Amino acid sequence: MSKDRTTYKVLLFFFLVIFAIAALVARNYLYISKPIIKTADGKDVSLYIPSTADYQYVKNELESLNVLESKKAFDWLAKKMHYDETVHPGRYILTNGMSNRQLINMLRMGYQTPVKVVFNNIRTLEQLAGRISDQIEADSASIINEIKKSDDIDATTFIPNTYEFYWNTDADDFVEKMVAEHKRFWNATRLQKAQDLNLTPRQVSILASIIDKETTKTSEMPRIAGVYLNRLSKCWPLQADPTLVFALGDYNIRRVLDVHKNIDSPYNTYKYAGLPPGPICIPSIAAIDAVLNAEKHKYFYFCAKDDLSGYHVFARNIEEHNKNADKYRRALNKNKIYK
Repeated sequence: MSKDRTTYKVLLFFFLVIFAIAALVARNYLYISKPIIKTADGKDVSLYIPSTADYQYVKNELESLNVLESKKAFDWLAKKMHYDETVHPGRYILTNGMSNRQLINMLRMGYQTPVKVVFNNIRTLEQLAGRISDQIEADSASIINEIKKSDDIDATTFIPNTYEFYWNTDADDFVEKMVAEHKRFWNATRLQKAQDLNLTPRQVSILASIIDKETTKTSEMPRIAGVYLNRLSKCWPLQADPTLVFALGDYNIRRVLDVHKNIDSPYNTYKYAGLPPGPICIPSIAAIDAVLNAEKHKYFYFCAKDDLSGYHVFARNIEEHNKNADKYRRALNKNKIYK
């Protein structure tokens, strides 16, 4: 074999090796390292994977989100990394420019991002379940069923706030966390304040639920709480209009009339003295703390102001109150608010 021929073979082998390495590097870049996620306007995208999902579901979801630069590259590396065998449910954040390996590592290891679960201004447990099911995987029926398993859980158990949950949280875990958050909320300071009022935490929350429906003005909640506590101390009926609305089940009522006061219900605080048997809504933290820090005064009556601002005017005796109530009734009539 001639020297030139030998040199040619060596060079050919050398170039083939270089080509193979270059091809390997190119494939590595395309299939592994190249940014594979391209989101609209560069904004993060949430990928939701249900508990029942398999690998095909994940592929379909990624395709529907239209974020993959190369479906083939994703599928190739996902199978190489055995992600098709280990699908984890949850909410995953896809960021613009995320590489194939970064994406699959996140999904394969189950590195999901929690969701912020928010609820407030809730009347019923059914409404709560619906609001929560819009934010986590558990459906409203399973949440209601879980709540009803225990006689110790009612609307006072749930403290309106913002909480972090994994999206794939089930009903059992949701309720369990809410019970724990309730215990955390009722710390030693709040428990002592409730005891000083001769009320249990549940009774505080029941009264707070009434105050929540009396006013949207946080600043006057402690004064209204003081009125009701004064009535309770004298064993007077609370005569709280929101309890009648709750008893009637008609939340569109804007003007409580004498006819409404005839309803036979333990929630009719015109007929029955003391607190109603349960809350009329899920009370806010502001209303609960308003009861615990109620203003000490000698007011026994209050009425909405006749400017219809949503604020109230307070009175110490029935004569003053009747004058205030008459002004308010005239304002309602003037504005044609009859029911």
